[in-house]
Order: sequence, then C-alpha cells, then structure tokens
Amino acid sequence: MRLRPLAAAASFAAAVLAVHFGAAGDASAQDIAAGRRKAVACQTCHGMDGIAKLPDAPHLAGQPAPYLVRALRAYRSGERRNEVMSVAAKTLSDEDIRDLSAYYSAIQIEVKATPQ
Repeated sequence: MRLRPLAAAASFAAAVLAVHFGAAGDASAQDIAAGRRKAVACQTCHGMDGIAKLPDAPHLAGQPAPYLVRALRAYRSGERRNEVMSVAAKTLSDEDIRDLSAYYSAIQIEVKATPQ
C-alpha cells in the first residue's frame, strides 16, 4: 500500500508521538469506562465525544493519552493557565487524570479530505 505524502507524514508523526509519549494501548477498559463517567463534567466544553462544543475549547478525541495527562497535570499545578481549566483541574486526582486521558484518547476519529 502506497501512502500519499501527507498521509505518510501523518503516519510518521503518529509513530514518533507513540514512541515519545508511550503507546496509547496502555489504558484498560476499566480506565476508559471510569473516564467516560468522569467526562460528564467536561462535556459542556469538550463534548462526550471529545469534539469541542465551544469555539475556544480544544477537541480532545483521539489525542495521545500521555499528552492529555501532561496537560491536565500542568493545569492542576498552575504551570499551564486557562481561566476554566485551571479551576477544573485543581480537584482532579492522578487517577482522574489517567481515566479522563484514557477515555478521550480511546475515541477514534476519522479525518476526510475536503472534496475538490
């Protein structure tokens, strides 16, 4: 199978991220289920499907779990600042962060090219 240059670059980038951040397959089904229950508090901005509902909120679906873990920990510690997330992350335990990250990273998204 031959990939187009953009698809090949995306595949390469995904492989590099997986090696750098760790494999996404580390999450157990229990972590994902717990994350789904906890994500109810996140749904107003990020949606239960991980697709942002507000223009200033990022999409979380399919993001690498290690990236989400680092981002949430940075919000919790104050290293990263956002008016809403700095407050929301303060009460999250390490387990909450792992569960939410497992859930949102497990959501599979499909990207399609815009028809020409």
